[in-house]
Amino acid sequence: MDCPSEEQLIRMKLGQFSEIAELDFDIPNRTVIVVHSGDTALVEQSISALNLNSSLVSSETQHERLAKPSTISDKRLLWIVFTINASFFVVEMVTGLIAHSMGLVADSLDMLADAIVYGMSLMVVSSAIYKKKQVAKLSGLFQLGLAVFGLAEVVRRFLGHEETPDYGTMVLVSLFALVGNAASLYMLQKKKSKEAHMEASYIFTSNDVIANIGVILAGIIVYLTSSVIPDLVIGTIVFFLVVRGAVRILQLSK
Repeated sequence: MDCPSEEQLIRMKLGQFSEIAELDFDIPNRTVIVVHSGDTALVEQSISALNLNSSLVSSETQHERLAKPSTISDKRLLWIVFTINASFFVVEMVTGLIAHSMGLVADSLDMLADAIVYGMSLMVVSSAIYKKKQVAKLSGLFQLGLAVFGLAEVVRRFLGHEETPDYGTMVLVSLFALVGNAASLYMLQKKKSKEAHMEASYIFTSNDVIANIGVILAGIIVYLTSSVIPDLVIGTIVFFLVVRGAVRILQLSK
């Protein structure tokens, strides 16, 4: 277990069992402590079925299911980063369509993907694990559909004679998104939480910053070359990242 996506796979796999009381993830050390009632074989078989090269290190059992307490500050911080990503999804989608920029459109979907992840993290904080399944499935299908449509649009624009995107809008909007994500990254880093869902949020926001910088660079190259190609290239890259994220989310819903 060495990444947030694999953590979510384990959460969704074990979340269907009432015997599971608590999951405590340590991503840097690639371990997870499972507090449960009943036989450990259920836990071992379920995790082994995910083919993550797992092995049993430790396990605790208890008769009463415990809910891991969460702090109000964690919820507040997750709501902040969720709001930032959801807001910029709308802003980048609208401005991307107006400016004919696939880079902005793709980045908006990346923001949507992260907003979904943060929403799921909020559910981890405040609700039982199993409630995420339906949300994950609907979100994954919606995200996958948008990404496939976006990739088709990239191909259409590449084969057609589309006008050069508005590089000014690309750079300006991406700069605002970069500021928003940088602020989120600072708050997450300042929190220094060892909770798995908070660590995952930090990683996803770091990726957002990289995507924002990519769109800014694409906008600058569009300005220098007067070509639509840089915008289509960065759009394609981000769309594939969104597709990968959608597939992961759909895996969680199984």
